[in-house]
Amino acid sequence: MSIERVKAYFRELGIEDRVREFDVSSATVELAAAALRCEPQRIAKTLSFLADGHGVLVVAAGDARIDNHKYKAQFGTKAKMLSPQEVEDLVGHGVGGVCPFGVKEGVEVYLDVSLKRFETVFPACGSSNSAIELTIPELEKYSGYVSWVDVCKEQGK
Repeated sequence: MSIERVKAYFRELGIEDRVREFDVSSATVELAAAALRCEPQRIAKTLSFLADGHGVLVVAAGDARIDNHKYKAQFGTKAKMLSPQEVEDLVGHGVGGVCPFGVKEGVEVYLDVSLKRFETVFPACGSSNSAIELTIPELEKYSGYVSWVDVCKEQGK
């Protein structure tokens, strides 16, 4: 199970005890926000794409939406989301639990600037009923991100 892989990753870093597991689903932004009792925009959703034959993850705020023009300008290709099977095969996590931690080799992680307006955010931890609260510097540190990107539409548009 990918949550076990994520927990093992966090165990090595000494923060496994911060992983929260719920009795209810947190597979969508709305469900995660309800389980965590926080604003939906503070859910750090991880979107899975295919670029040049490998997985690309974009971690964005819960209320952010991909801007196709910005995405193409950043990655040089049209935004093509992975199918649920491709997500598991290429990334190593199932839909609803995709996160930037414990991913398969070759997967590139990018953080969208939509997250920068928050002090802490809640990414999933490899299952559809888990999350961890991280500061933005912690998200940078633990995600192994390549860089910050601006590939989402401006809020409210």
